[in-house]
Amino acid sequence: MFNLKAKFYLNLILILSIVSLISAYFIEYVLGHKPCNLCLIERIPYGLSIILIISIFILEKNKKFIVLLLILTSAFSLAISIYHYGIEQGFFQESAVCNAKNFTENITKEDLLKQLNERIVSCKDVTFRIFGLSLTSINIIISLFFMIILSKVYTIYEKNRQ
Repeated sequence: MFNLKAKFYLNLILILSIVSLISAYFIEYVLGHKPCNLCLIERIPYGLSIILIISIFILEKNKKFIVLLLILTSAFSLAISIYHYGIEQGFFQESAVCNAKNFTENITKEDLLKQLNERIVSCKDVTFRIFGLSLTSINIIISLFFMIILSKVYTIYEKNRQ
């Protein structure tokens, strides 16, 4: 039997993850704000969360383990977001991740010239704000919220021994 409180919390995280990803793509493709590489990396935990939560609902097995994976995913999201926020605020220097392109393919002179003409978005530049907060700071809040809620879900499963 699926605990209704745990199911509610997981549905909430699922919906927030979907809305977060849709919002990020809307801001990028409709509003025209290009993300930096760390912004793109910060989207990964949302996609993983969607997959893991759907697997909980479909498989009905290993719920505690999958919730632990979700907590780790949220912790990764929090760590990347704090690092990104530190770059935005000038606490940390930009790393190679911020300026990395795809180096696995052979580049022609024309491709290299094209890349030089492209505007590379720096990880320290905040191009979009909501209520005065950068998307990175909002991601910190969401990641903390997810970790708290998922810890609660884990304790529900621990009490029920599912």
